[in-house]
Amino acid sequence: MKKSPSPKPQQPNRTVSIIGTGSYVPERVLTNADLEAMVDTNDQWIIERTGIRERRIAKEGEFTSHLAAAAARSAMANAGVAPEEIDLILVATITPDTFFPSTSCHVQRLIGAKNAACFDVNAACSGFLYSVEIAQQFIANHTYDTVLVIGADKLSSIVNWHDRNTCVLFGDGAGSAILRSREGSHGVITTFMGSDGTLGDILHMPGGGCALPVTKENADQHFNTLHMNGRETYKQAVTSMMKAAQKALEQSGLTTADLKCIIPHQANIRIIEALASRLHLPMEKFHINLDRFGNTSAAAVAIALDEANRIGRFHRGDYILLVVFGGGLTFASSVIQW
Repeated sequence: MKKSPSPKPQQPNRTVSIIGTGSYVPERVLTNADLEAMVDTNDQWIIERTGIRERRIAKEGEFTSHLAAAAARSAMANAGVAPEEIDLILVATITPDTFFPSTSCHVQRLIGAKNAACFDVNAACSGFLYSVEIAQQFIANHTYDTVLVIGADKLSSIVNWHDRNTCVLFGDGAGSAILRSREGSHGVITTFMGSDGTLGDILHMPGGGCALPVTKENADQHFNTLHMNGRETYKQAVTSMMKAAQKALEQSGLTTADLKCIIPHQANIRIIEALASRLHLPMEKFHINLDRFGNTSAAAVAIALDEANRIGRFHRGDYILLVVFGGGLTFASSVIQW
């Protein structure tokens, strides 16, 4: 009888580290003063309630895949990784170029990563950390060696520019990371992820899918734009981010005293201040850039991570905490040793 092939030998799980980061934001700056000419709002109102002063807006013909590819090139340069070395591309986004092919396939074509498998992740603003955990699993069990994770969104394409309660909050951009096993580093220690589908309607885009197609009869109702219950979103954001942070720290065996830097989702300064208060940490521990970029959804924590990395907010061996929330409701937190 012909012998069946031997099963794949079991190998011990590997540790997984972020070996490089990158980001990209469009050139166009949309300030609060610019918004004053578009909707009934003002600079003081926006700053006091959100902390946002300006945001970046993609130019015509600049899509999510272009933002993502630019951030990918930045991360590859930072990590010293060539396109053909990438085994898997994960793009976290809620504004794909097309429903299919995936934005990750568009990115593969743009950067020349011919050997990579590709798929997108939709967890709204939590998507980057969800994708980091997916990448961590693939690398830890030896399925892939090098994974490119990107958070990218062109939120200007789904914002209702007549709704002053939402249009002031969002911007466009992309952030990225290259993950590999790196000897002598623990890297991604733990990630806690959670969801609550009963709260899906507090931050969502109701139309555009099969449940509510956009037609000429309902086009004026803006179903294919962001809808948000601001008060409830704020409450749930603070609660879910706190839960995620506590769970991740508990699972890692660390405390807030061990952390060098906290990188939160960049949605609203009041949310971050509430989180800092509940964690009993000074605001100086948090890396914040929402005043310059606004909420860029899945890209927000990734852009902030790259910025913090490049300016030296933490160094090799330091512990950092990333914590996010998004529509779904989704939330996540990762403890990483740099």
